[in-house]
Amino acid sequence: MTFSLDNIVAWAKRRWFAYPGSDIYGWLANARDLWPYGVEVKKNIENNRWKFFVQKRNDIIWLDSQILMNPKVREASGHVWWFSDPLIDCKKCKSRLRADQLIEEYIEKNNLNLEQINERIKVDNIAVWARSFEQQTEFINQFKIKCPKCWSFDWTEPKQFNLMFKTEQGTIEWQGTDIYLRPETAQGIFVNFKNILDTTRSRIPFGIAQIWKAFRNEITPGNFMFRVREFYQMEIEYFVENDEKIWLECFEEWKKQSKERWINEIWIKEQKLRFRDHDKDELSFYSKWTCDVEYKFPRGRWELQGIAYRTDYDLNQHIKFSWKDLQYSDPQSGKRYVPHCIEPSRGLTRAILTAMIDAYDEEKYSDANWNEQTRVVARFNKNIAPIKFAVIPLVKKDEEQVNMAKEIFDKLSQDYMCEFDDSGNIWKCYRRQDEIWTPYCITIDNQSIQDGTVTIRDRDSMKQWRIKADEIRF
Repeated sequence: MTFSLDNIVAWAKRRWFAYPGSDIYGWLANARDLWPYGVEVKKNIENNRWKFFVQKRNDIIWLDSQILMNPKVREASGHVWWFSDPLIDCKKCKSRLRADQLIEEYIEKNNLNLEQINERIKVDNIAVWARSFEQQTEFINQFKIKCPKCWSFDWTEPKQFNLMFKTEQGTIEWQGTDIYLRPETAQGIFVNFKNILDTTRSRIPFGIAQIWKAFRNEITPGNFMFRVREFYQMEIEYFVENDEKIWLECFEEWKKQSKERWINEIWIKEQKLRFRDHDKDELSFYSKWTCDVEYKFPRGRWELQGIAYRTDYDLNQHIKFSWKDLQYSDPQSGKRYVPHCIEPSRGLTRAILTAMIDAYDEEKYSDANWNEQTRVVARFNKNIAPIKFAVIPLVKKDEEQVNMAKEIFDKLSQDYMCEFDDSGNIWKCYRRQDEIWTPYCITIDNQSIQDGTVTIRDRDSMKQWRIKADEIRF
């Protein structure tokens, strides 16, 4: 069953996952603060990816680069001139939207195919045709796409808008140097490439990874946590020799591993994933081949991850702008060359959102009296669940039960995130833990005091069994 994004937003706020930023001041558009459970999910996804791609491998190292960088970095990378979106304004309500996304959402919502579009406009490829302002304007006018805010049809012409946040570096206002908040984390890796070669034993092929924040001045933010202005990226730049056979094999391997991680790590339903190669005309200026990993969200199919073959574009640009030698010298052959790069990076913030959407469920079941009930349950990989165990004394006024429950909590919380819940209503406790993905509830009752056993309840099946308290394992 597919649930609306409104369901997910309400649940996320009710159950301590994500809140609007600056909420007491009427919030800030498209800013979301992660609350306790959201923070735990973020940390678990981050740690699992780090363990799989860095800790368990000897060909990927890690770094933490600065958010603010020398302005020349952004000139070399092309962000100053090329990192922009086409914007269109509604003359009636003054809403500002991205023209390309307005068109994409219209196509998705109305299930338009190439043949249907061609009845009005000559189009060769749906994915790439609307690349110019003229084509975007023609489509909007021909299909009379209305403003999603006020439902009027009165648009300005599309215009370009740079996505980077600009600030100043300097102690005197208006006399500093223009500097940008990074719009992605890749350049922090490329500018450190020479230092890493000089100070580590890294040999091609090898990768560099980091996980940290990036910032984009999205002018049409929305859709909860999908498109935000401040977000986390999980970056990997994998450097290979300039050999078509090598980089093709590497590219396919990263596609395979990316699919496995989305399915096995995040537990995304495979039927909702799609790997879509970019058409030649759709590629970014730095890419020779890009594959988008897309997910079917409640409001359309959107990108989760981009796997890009960036060639040697970035390193060559930094050689040109910095006048530094960023070539790699093969210790075996003595060959010197500028390495090429595969980028299998993905957004951590979008991974959190996707996990929440894919896990959310509303399930019918029969209670002890055979009455039909509905429970909200988040069916999520237990390794990423924010709370691993909930420890519950059956009777909150029973001192022995409460003390035993606290002892179990103190022991388990040394290794796992746990919750102690003595609210007294066992069924409400179960429902609450179902909603926050807790795999197991541990209940202490009178029998626990007598023989040292406790009741374990499984989240997904709701089955219960007894076990010795000192035998509890995750």
